[in-house]
Order: sequence, then structure tokens, then C-alpha cells
Amino acid sequence: MTLHLKSAPSKAFTDTAQTDVADSVRAVIADIRANGDGAVRTYAEKFDKWTGGFRLDDDEIAQIMAGLDPQVIEDIVFVQTQVRDFAQAQRDSLIDIEMETLPGVFLGQKHVPVQAAGAYIPGGKYPLTASAHMTIITAKVAGVPRVVACTPPIRGEIPAATVAAMKLAGADEIYILGGIQAVTAMAVGTETIEPVNLIAGPGNAYVAEAKRQLFGEVGIDLFAGPTEILIIADEHADPFFTAVDLLSQAEHGPESPAVLITTSEALGRKVIEHIEALLPGMSTKDYAEPAWRDWGQVIVVDDLDEAYALADTFAFEHVQVFTQNPREALEKMHDYGALFLGENTAVSYGDKVIGTNHVLPTLGAARYTGGLWVGKYLRTVTYQEIIDPASSAHLGDVLGRAARVELFEGHARSGDARSWRHAGRSFDWIDAAIAVEASA
Repeated sequence: MTLHLKSAPSKAFTDTAQTDVADSVRAVIADIRANGDGAVRTYAEKFDKWTGGFRLDDDEIAQIMAGLDPQVIEDIVFVQTQVRDFAQAQRDSLIDIEMETLPGVFLGQKHVPVQAAGAYIPGGKYPLTASAHMTIITAKVAGVPRVVACTPPIRGEIPAATVAAMKLAGADEIYILGGIQAVTAMAVGTETIEPVNLIAGPGNAYVAEAKRQLFGEVGIDLFAGPTEILIIADEHADPFFTAVDLLSQAEHGPESPAVLITTSEALGRKVIEHIEALLPGMSTKDYAEPAWRDWGQVIVVDDLDEAYALADTFAFEHVQVFTQNPREALEKMHDYGALFLGENTAVSYGDKVIGTNHVLPTLGAARYTGGLWVGKYLRTVTYQEIIDPASSAHLGDVLGRAARVELFEGHARSGDARSWRHAGRSFDWIDAAIAVEASA
């Protein structure tokens, strides 16, 4: 029997469609389409209070990086190595193929990178250097020749560590530009920013809505909502670790759900006690406290099979498994953005340092998509070649019959023509066409 020690509503994808946000975004996009750089400048001043230049040149970037503590650079390089190595392993797993399906009939598949990608690195509440690793490095490993990276100023200042991360990740163009105006400029282009083919990276509700409205004109990684965490715990789990990790993700924002599903009522109650004790001392409690209050849940179930099944109904972005046999979840679960197995493996490692990509599906999207990965920047394309005339004739015969079942006469005639040429078949429509040509 399911027992709710703490209940809260669940978020749905439709919650992201806020009319006031959508209307505001639509107006900004239309203005930038019409007025280009001038409109971008207007919104940069209005939303970010930024009147400085947008694109950073190499000298400016070098000067910014020179002012950072060497340990910051060292840590960025370490983390980026982890991200790059995993992305490279992903890329290496994708191979081009070619097969001969009939004599002289060759079918092939290639993985071709998009030619230009945009990386949006948020900055409003926090300087999210890790998002530079996830979006830029992954694109570069995929082979994208041009990566444009945008990040907003933070309280009127250039976020130096973020710029360093963007440069070290391999960005070809770096702009101090945020919000709707950044996403729109990358998508539709302006006088000074050439448009890209795909935009990736998290952001606030306005950034998410801009990506939603521009999708189709430009590719996007995924529709992003508030960060989510769900922990599955048995009676052996550490309640303190559990509480700390739930709050680690709740601090992302006041609407970030944090859910515990446990087989132990005692553990569930202890976790609630720890959270209530920890929250007052958190520097980010302005976000974590309302997130836990309004969206936090603690649910007690009878056994782990029930826990796994219930967790799948949430289809959350991050799922931690604090059980004696955490790898069991790899077999028992299927709807999640990323699994973090065992108490040694914090979601925050995935966010910041471990090497897997932290741009993950939210709001139930894990039911149909994974997160950002090197394959997102690749287009899997196919090619076909027939060098055996007999095979072309045979396929032409089949095409003629199959197409006419569907009433596609033009398709059928493409097959007829090959069959006539290579196998000497006779067709009334070809005979008529030849007669008309002969009499001309």
C-alpha cells in the first residue's frame, strides 16, 4: 500500500506553455527578425542592462582568462576532459555502414554533423560553466565546424569563468548575449551573427519558449522545464545523504520537484527531518525552500518493484538509486533521463564533473527521448546506388506494381522506364510516347 508522507502536485509538459511568456517571446522574435542587431541591442539593454560589445575577440578572451585563479582553469580542463572522453566514446560507437542487398544494389548510412550549432549557456542565477562543457564540447566532438556560444552578463559583468569554459571547450564565436535575444539571433541571424542549424542548452522559461517557437526553423536539443530529482531508497540508505541530494537539485529553482520513493517509512520520516534542519542554513534556500515546500514528495511503497514502477510514471530527469543492489534499476526501469547508481554517485557529479551530459529531458519527456549527446549534432543520412541493370529492372517491376496499388502513376513509370530499358519490357505508355516523338 502506498503511503504519502509528503504530497505535492506533479508538473506536466503543458505547464510550460504560459500565455504571457509566449506572447512576450513572440514579440521579441518578430522584432529581431525585422530589425536585426538594433533590436538585439535594445533587448540586451532592457533585460540584462548590458551596453558593452557583444562578440569577444581573442585578445579580450585572453585578458579575461588571465584574471582567473589558475585552479579555476585547471578544474575546467579536468572536467572538460571527462566530458570530451565520454562524448568521443559515444561518437566512436556510431559507425557508417554500407550493404549490398541485391546484386549490385548498395544501401548506405552516414553520420554527418550539422554545419553550425548554437550553444546557450545560462547565467541569470548562477554562472553555469558546466553548460559550456556539455553543449560546446559535444558539438565539437561530433565534428560541427562552427559553434556559436552565447552567455548573458551577470549583474552587469562578464562571467569570466564561463567565458574561459567556452573558449577551452572550443567555441568559434563567443558573445555576451542572453535570453530570448541570444536564442533568436542565433536562430534567424542578424547583420553580425550568421544563423545556426541547431541550438542547445538550458535556460529559463523565456529561453525555453523561444526555442519552442523557433523549433522547425532551427533544430533544438529538447524542451526543458525545471530541474527534477527522484531518489529510490531502501531501508539501508543513508537519510542524510538522501536529504542533501534532494536539496542539491531543489536549489535550481522554486519549481524544481524533489521526490523520494522509499520502502522504509522510518527512512522517509528521517529524510524529512534532515531537510527541515538543513534548509535554514542553505545560501540558496530562497529557491530550495519553495521547491521542497510546493513540489517535494515522500512516498512509501511496499517493495522495490513497486518503487521502480512508480518512478517510471514520473519519468524524471535525474533518478538516484540508493539500494543494496542499485544496478538492478538498469533492468527494472526504462523512463528516466539519467540514472545515478549508489550513494557514492551524486546527481551533482553529473551536473558538474563526471563527464556524462547534464542537458536532460524533463516534464515526462524521458518517455520518448534521451538527453543531449554527440548524436544530437549528427544527421543520420542514407544513400543508394544500383550498378547492376538486372537489379534495376527487377526493382522497376516491383515498383510499378506497388506504386499503382497506391495510385501513384508517376512513381510507377519511373520503375517501368528502367524495366523497359534494362529488361526489354513493353509498356503502352512508353510505346505511345515513342510514337509521338517519332511523328514530331
